[in-house]
Amino acid sequence: MSILEARDLRRSFTSTSGMLRRHRKETEAVKGVTFDIERGEVFGLLGPNGAGKTTTIKMLITLLLPTSGSASILGYDVVDDAREVRRRIGYVFGGDRGLYERLSALDNLRYFAELYAVPAREQKARIGELLELVGLSGREGERVEGFSRGMRQRLHIARGLLHDPDLLFLDEPSLGIDPVGARELRQTIASLRTQGKTILLTTHYMFEADELCDRIAVIRQGELVAEGTPAQLKQRVTAGSVLEIDTFGGVQDRLERVLAVPHVRSATVDVRAQAETLVVALDSGSDVTAAVLAALDGIPLGRVVAREPTLEDAYVELVSS
Repeated sequence: MSILEARDLRRSFTSTSGMLRRHRKETEAVKGVTFDIERGEVFGLLGPNGAGKTTTIKMLITLLLPTSGSASILGYDVVDDAREVRRRIGYVFGGDRGLYERLSALDNLRYFAELYAVPAREQKARIGELLELVGLSGREGERVEGFSRGMRQRLHIARGLLHDPDLLFLDEPSLGIDPVGARELRQTIASLRTQGKTILLTTHYMFEADELCDRIAVIRQGELVAEGTPAQLKQRVTAGSVLEIDTFGGVQDRLERVLAVPHVRSATVDVRAQAETLVVALDSGSDVTAAVLAALDGIPLGRVVAREPTLEDAYVELVSS
């Protein structure tokens, strides 16, 4: 049996507008989402803002009632057995909320251990194990207000694991964290994966999903549009290869000329630091680098790199089509 089973989950919201004549509008945020999560795997749920990720997670963690469909965790229905479901899940979200800043990390964990009904005789050992796991041993006596954002997120994970949940939800845990903190956080998640924890992860960072996830589902406008391993999703990219060219002004005016080059499937501009990077998707087996560069004649160019499609390429194609 899968640890999580979601079947045709739907959620609609009703909004009203107008002052004198009220108009009701129904919006379907989630439109029949179906997927399973197996024990011990890291499952990624990816999608743009407004795609329905958060609404889906809120239904799974019993904070929202589905309009229709069903979901269960370890056989317990998220509606009929909400109390049992909550005992078996942990939830960690991105941001600074959820901790008491004027308390130490240790006091925060002691407080939440009481809320999670962790037996008193087990609390000390459990908290010590979790502090070691998230890399905060030796810092537990410090107030949370002095912690970096990355340290707070690792403390959030420790809090979410206090009652040893069967399924841990990580909702954009690396949001707003500096690169060093984000790397440490990924190492923590990788450690959980090694220990056999089952995790549902949402993130906007494709390299993070590629590194950590066993399987990924992509949601767009409330519907799942793809599901599979990172390698399988990359294989769905229609481009055979990708050409990246750093330019320094004027590339937007040349896009039509680039798109007119034979075997060019698409061309987009990505602004990075002081340069604009032209990303050109090419047909499989084609090498038209010289023709693309000719179409950019007269524009200052920098780095020119040909590479294989990445998970980000696959994601952009899936949510844009």
